[in-house]
Amino acid sequence: MKIAVVHDYFTQLGGAEQVAMHLFHLMPNADLFAAVSLPEQMPIGLRHVPVKTSWMQRLPNLGRYYREYFLLYPFGIEALDLSGYDLIVSSSSGYGKGVRARRDALHICYCHTPMRWAWRFGQYSERQEMGALKRTCLSMLAGTLRQWDLEASREPDHFIANSKTVAERILCTYGRHAEVIHPPINVERFRPAQEQQGHYLILSRLISYKRIDVAIEACNRLGRELLIIGEGPDRRRLEAIAGKTIRFAGRLPDAEVEYYASRCRALLFPGEEDFGMVPLEVAAAGRPTVAFYGGGARETVIDGMTGVFFTDPTPESLAEAVLRIEGMSYSQDVLVRHAQSFSIEAFEHRFRSFLTRVGVKIDPTEHASLPAAGPLELSCAVGTQA
Repeated sequence: MKIAVVHDYFTQLGGAEQVAMHLFHLMPNADLFAAVSLPEQMPIGLRHVPVKTSWMQRLPNLGRYYREYFLLYPFGIEALDLSGYDLIVSSSSGYGKGVRARRDALHICYCHTPMRWAWRFGQYSERQEMGALKRTCLSMLAGTLRQWDLEASREPDHFIANSKTVAERILCTYGRHAEVIHPPINVERFRPAQEQQGHYLILSRLISYKRIDVAIEACNRLGRELLIIGEGPDRRRLEAIAGKTIRFAGRLPDAEVEYYASRCRALLFPGEEDFGMVPLEVAAAGRPTVAFYGGGARETVIDGMTGVFFTDPTPESLAEAVLRIEGMSYSQDVLVRHAQSFSIEAFEHRFRSFLTRVGVKIDPTEHASLPAAGPLELSCAVGTQA
């Protein structure tokens, strides 16, 4: 059996890239495909792997303008030659599901979410700074992408969703049913610490839809220390609203990320994520999470046991939750056990079981082992890049 693993594109380090890495290493002798690949943005566990890319790889200034080329990705994905492959496993939050396979090939799509930019354009763009004309034009282009994405959703034989939330979106958007297999969490990288420092923590790319401004405003009002680890295009705007108790650390080495995660008062998780790996990573470090009640956090945070929820995406609601968590105590053993139920081993077992049910047998002794890698570089792109 010839196997291809297809990822949308390797242009940033995030949770989707972590899943793609683990899927690839589960597939014996697989080939790796993507529309484009930036070597410096490959997960450590894939940097030795040759990536078969499309004609888009030759576009000028790809590292700088890969976002601006968004309308070309459907053509790039469809141009990938998969005619010689019997099994295609696509990792997709956008375009990967649209690869063209042989009629007798089996295509399994691990879907991180239906294309957010196309299907949730209003929510995605509401905090972006853009004029009315640009917003109108982009909204029209998003409509074009929705048409393509709906057609592309018919290509996979089976869908896997990373959360119940995403499975519901797949059903509502594409009319397709999806098996839920949660992403792998590298829980072994964290160790709880007895020492607690005074800061709250955010581990995230600095992007507007993450709602980090809500956390900043809440900590401004309460006078609480907030350490923000991560980089992104929204940093300048966030710095402009940050008070004296807010500190931006940028990217940090993995050891420093683990140090601050295991000693924070709690993680603040103000955005609505498709799944949300970071609360589980911080739980593995023995610390709870204050999370917005929406998206995948409802599956990774247990209210009153591993964290607390706030229900309105406002600084007031988050501030109330912060005060609530400060009056509670948490068991580090319970937090760690909860995180371990989402381990890499659990992910591999569930994925192999799914393959068996759809008629694919994978020998667990044949898959490649992963090199050691920092957890947060892979999951939320806030560690150092090698």
